[in-house]
Amino acid sequence: MSEVKFYKYRIPNFEKKRLPGKLLVLEGTDGVGRSTQIALLREWLESEGYGVSATGLKRGKLAGKAIQMAMEGHTLGDATMNLSYATDFADRLERDIIPSLRAGFIVLLDRYIYSIIARAQVRGADPTWIRNVLGFAIIPDATYYLQADLAHLIPRVLNARGFSYWESGMDFLKGRDYYDSYNEYQARLIAQFDAMAEEFDFVRIDANKDIREVFKALKNEILELIKDMKPLKKAKRKKEDEKKPEPKGEKEAEPEPAKAQAKKPDAKVKKETEQEPAKAQEKKTEVKEKKETVKQPAKAQAKKPEVKEAKSKETVQQPSRETASTS
Repeated sequence: MSEVKFYKYRIPNFEKKRLPGKLLVLEGTDGVGRSTQIALLREWLESEGYGVSATGLKRGKLAGKAIQMAMEGHTLGDATMNLSYATDFADRLERDIIPSLRAGFIVLLDRYIYSIIARAQVRGADPTWIRNVLGFAIIPDATYYLQADLAHLIPRVLNARGFSYWESGMDFLKGRDYYDSYNEYQARLIAQFDAMAEEFDFVRIDANKDIREVFKALKNEILELIKDMKPLKKAKRKKEDEKKPEPKGEKEAEPEPAKAQAKKPDAKVKKETEQEPAKAQEKKTEVKEKKETVKQPAKAQAKKPEVKEAKSKETVQQPSRETASTS
């Protein structure tokens, strides 16, 4: 359970003093590998049973799309852009970050208010003003600063996507090509992050190393931070196991399929018992039919002598008729 603290002032109508989740931030300049590490950390934490939520700049429903459209058209001034980023952050804080922390999730943030501050100060914004604008931000449980130098950043960016307008600072570094602008702008951003590392207590991670080595370093840091947290899935399984009733005896513990098998022979015997009278009746009918078949020849034999006797009578009577006629 983490204590909720704000940098300058609490947001309205927020009464909670502690939240069960953890707020973890990955910071660093463009091309340092934050998104890659967020994906790896999320996969690992979810495999361990933790609930994980991830978000980043320009992903809010209220102002995220408007900022993206403004960047495509280069239509907003510096102060308006900073206030738009603050609006986007406030929306995500209310809709995504705090609800996830309240639910006991580990929230992974790809950039936080520190990137907004660094970009604003590089473009000449007043440091006190921009910090007051973003003073409603919750202080994270940990901020991991992925620290890399330009010698390692430039090849990564060229191999991945190339230099972009905003990542090269072309909106205020006029009259330079992309390569020179990128070097100048990123050098200024790195200087701002290095200064803020002391102010905001960043945990420095050497991002010049291989992706897997960076992930291992982050994993070790996070394991120490979340050692008191219980994975949500494991806790849920434990509750379900506790609710299951204990078996009272061997007979009651007998599985249902075995009981069903035990009942089947009884049903079979019953069925056979019911079928026995029917079979006996069928046998009686067959015997009766057989007897009748046997009696028929006897009746036929009895009729034959009668016919023979009748014929003999007729034979005896014929001579008498003939004798009468001759006389």
